[in-house]
Amino acid sequence: MESTEAKQKSFNEIINEDTPVLVDFYADWCAPCKMMTPILQQLKSAMGDKLTIIKIDTEKNPDVAIRYQVRGIPNLILFKKGQLLWQQAGVVQMPQLQQIIEQKLEQS
Repeated sequence: MESTEAKQKSFNEIINEDTPVLVDFYADWCAPCKMMTPILQQLKSAMGDKLTIIKIDTEKNPDVAIRYQVRGIPNLILFKKGQLLWQQAGVVQMPQLQQIIEQKLEQS
């Protein structure tokens, strides 16, 4: 997983790429957010290059969080070529998360 701070590309460049992108909005103080890290690592292992996963710290990037109406964290948003396909707040377990993502990508 890559943080947006580590990349030189802008958020818009990342979400507009051909590879679908799952964005995890989080904050360091958020306990449920910490639960998402191993789940997202499992998801990355399962989906490999079919999905890019990035984490956005809402404290450091409030403008992005506001743009996508992120009110609760953790908050997951799935993008494909810049289009928002799915958004959900709260912890989502790995099998359910993978199923939702694959289903949304098939429909798009």
